Amino acid sequence: MIGKGHSDRRNFIKKSSLLTLGITTTSIGGIMAHPTFTPPESIYLIGPQEGYSPQIGTMLSMMTMMRVWLIESVKELNVSQLDFQLDDKSNSIGAMLLHLAATEKYYQLNTFDGMAWGSWSEEIKKEWDVPMGLGEKAREEIKGNNVQFYLDKLKAVREVTEQEFAKRNDEWIMKSEPFFNDELTNNYCKWFHVCEHESNHRGQIKFVMKRMPE
Repeated sequence: MIGKGHSDRRNFIKKSSLLTLGITTTSIGGIMAHPTFTPPESIYLIGPQEGYSPQIGTMLSMMTMMRVWLIESVKELNVSQLDFQLDDKSNSIGAMLLHLAATEKYYQLNTFDGMAWGSWSEEIKKEWDVPMGLGEKAREEIKGNNVQFYLDKLKAVREVTEQEFAKRNDEWIMKSEPFFNDELTNNYCKWFHVCEHESNHRGQIKFVMKRMPE
């Protein structure tokens, strides 16, 4: 027998998967899928996805699982909790969420648009450099937003990733150039870094949450 807690978690995962994968409900109550992404039966089925080349779909399935876990961790936080800092050197949860959106945005520019790191426009830097860099400026500027603000930013960036992934093939994801430590790095590694970077910050977020005042 499946306990209520497990059932509730499973239902949340299904709903979060629909949100994360860009699923929208029609006016008559039906489900209309994102044009390039059919939702997997389970987020725990890592592997190729419909509408994507095998390796790209596999990478996206890992990113999707991580995103659902992240949403589950933060979805109930209020503004005060999102702004909380352990000390004057730590990053708030809100800042870390926006940092994850910035990270994905910059890897899009590098891998999809072929732009050298940091060569993007001043307009883009104005929007994303502060959350990308975190630190003092982020502590001063990123505050006062509710959780939906951050989730909407993450969702908007992820939708671009899904659409751009669908245009590419496994030859592209294996394409390499000098990057990390000026060593040959393929697009697969870059996007794996986006995924594991989210995992890393999710761990930090859970650490901060456990040390918030009651």
